[in-house]
Amino acid sequence: MKTLTVRQRQVLALVANGNTNAQIGRLLGIHERTVNRHLAEIFHALGARDRANAVAIALVVGELGIHQIHIPDEQREQAA
Repeated sequence: MKTLTVRQRQVLALVANGNTNAQIGRLLGIHERTVNRHLAEIFHALGARDRANAVAIALVVGELGIHQIHIPDEQREQAA
């Protein structure tokens, strides 16, 4: 498995927080097509099949930390 770049980790953290590709592009000041390219590279590097799988793998292997994922209070309460 390949290590992710800093930018790829930024993109994946934003994915983990529920952002769309368009939202990620706006937040990072990059084109949505660039976000798509980053995601394709992330999937390949992690051996992931989709966004959720990439986030799960990244959490397990340490590419993302749980502290990078924001869970809104209302979702936190519903899950409890």
